[in-house]
Amino acid sequence: MAAVRGLSLTAVALRAVTLWPGGRLLAASRGPRALRELSSSSPEAGEGQIHLTDSCVQRLLEITEGSEFLRLEVEGGGCSGFQYKFSLDTVINPDDRVFEQGGARVVVDSDSLAFVKGAHVDFSQELIRSSFQVLNNPQAQQGCSCGSSFSVKL
Repeated sequence: MAAVRGLSLTAVALRAVTLWPGGRLLAASRGPRALRELSSSSPEAGEGQIHLTDSCVQRLLEITEGSEFLRLEVEGGGCSGFQYKFSLDTVINPDDRVFEQGGARVVVDSDSLAFVKGAHVDFSQELIRSSFQVLNNPQAQQGCSCGSSFSVKL
């Protein structure tokens, strides 16, 4: 067992959790949670949008400080070909798209947006882990059982 700021985590949970500066926990895996009530990033949410769930907005408001936001990236790798990567960031690049809901911001670069447009970003809290996750990605053909990697529709 490992202790992180008063929290005990099992080895299973340690594989799914990344410790960020300030002792805040952020994970990049997905569980089988049902999709919660959805909030879109704008009133005219379309296919090129990222949708934020209420739980995602609430958790981001709890963990971000100042100009911090959640960055969602898609990288090559994982058992299905591509994987989601979540991180806290403060720098918005020229090719980034910003999706804001209720004061919470999720930023996606233009290359990654092609792989996740129309998807929902959720925050799931389970017994063994708490994590941000991508749900209902219309660009994904299939994914692995842990939900952190996927293959794209051709």
